[in-house]
Amino acid sequence: MFDLEKWREIYDVFKANKLRTFLTSFSVSWGIFMLIILLGAGKGLRNGFEYDFRDDAINSVWLRPGQLSMPFRGMQSGRRIKFTNEDFDMIGRAYEEVDHITGRYAMWSVPVEYNNEVNTLNFRGVHPDHKFLENTEVTRGRYISNVDLQEVRKVAVIGIETKQALFGEKEALGEYITIFKIPFKVVGIFEDSGGRWENSMIYLPVTTAQKVFNAKNELNRIMFTTGDASNERVSTLVEDLRLQLSDRLLFDPSDERALHIHNNVQEFALFNSIFTGINAFVWIIGIMTLIAGVVGISNIMMITVKERTKEIGIRKALGATPNSITTMILMEAVVVTSIAGYTGLVLGVFGLEYLSSFTKDPGTFMNPGVDFGVAFSAAVLLVIFGTIAGLIPAMKASRVKPIVALRDE
Repeated sequence: MFDLEKWREIYDVFKANKLRTFLTSFSVSWGIFMLIILLGAGKGLRNGFEYDFRDDAINSVWLRPGQLSMPFRGMQSGRRIKFTNEDFDMIGRAYEEVDHITGRYAMWSVPVEYNNEVNTLNFRGVHPDHKFLENTEVTRGRYISNVDLQEVRKVAVIGIETKQALFGEKEALGEYITIFKIPFKVVGIFEDSGGRWENSMIYLPVTTAQKVFNAKNELNRIMFTTGDASNERVSTLVEDLRLQLSDRLLFDPSDERALHIHNNVQEFALFNSIFTGINAFVWIIGIMTLIAGVVGISNIMMITVKERTKEIGIRKALGATPNSITTMILMEAVVVTSIAGYTGLVLGVFGLEYLSSFTKDPGTFMNPGVDFGVAFSAAVLLVIFGTIAGLIPAMKASRVKPIVALRDE
């Protein structure tokens, strides 16, 4: 029940000891301030790293052929490895974890013409699942379909930057563009979180690109996602896949330059473990700082109890119960801890807002901040630590005997 008289007493105690109250509360305020700043900075780093993963599916594995760096079965180093449609089919069949898979045949800096205006752009011949690997969002029309592949259709899906470069504000769907003078019908427009480079791309059915541009059955890359498979399972899959491809494409499995494998699952798991460790470290440092502040407050409350021994004795002589004395001391400790802590919390949030104004652009560190869960956790810690800080002094005060207190000088 709200007791106005107790709150007045607490206010009078703080007013009578302004310097001591400020000094005892400063350590708690500084501790929570540093906790919020460090947690916010950790989130800023996490946001920066997550931004680097924005363009590709985080549960994906990317394969790129390279060149032999060592002789193998009588073949000299330097031989170029080539992927084919058969390798693509083998991977899709061999591993049940593969849920989305695409090959890619790409060409760079090709002449793309519309309405007698020529732009130098890039295209990729892909399978329909490519949109899941690149996190592509079709904003108008449609993406490449299996029917496009089967019928070797001359259709194209263009990025928003390509649409602007070729068509400006004019409608693009249904129009024809030419690549090396070969016409392709625009059936879709997409947006990609990878930025301007990805949004300047043109996607074609991979079978069409291979046939029209005389690539036969060659692929530049093969990429696939692994569903919800664990990091350990994907690592095993990758090792087995390297052995399978080394046998098919004739290279030494230990030759890292012959086959480049980018395992996003492993990288993202490593990234998560690093930031879990950083967060744990920050919480440990923050809590240790708060504990130091709590110890300081507890010591000051002990001194306060000592100074108020006679007052406590008079209260007990007049009928005050040990419970009421304990509550009074606990309330003082909780109030000073909470006020100091919330001050540090607010200052920390404002500090992060100020810091975030300098980090709006994408990079390794961006948008530092704390979420509601962190703020709530900090608030709960303040109440708990405030109670702990006042517990021992309150218990000591409740055990004061009136007759001894009244003789105390």
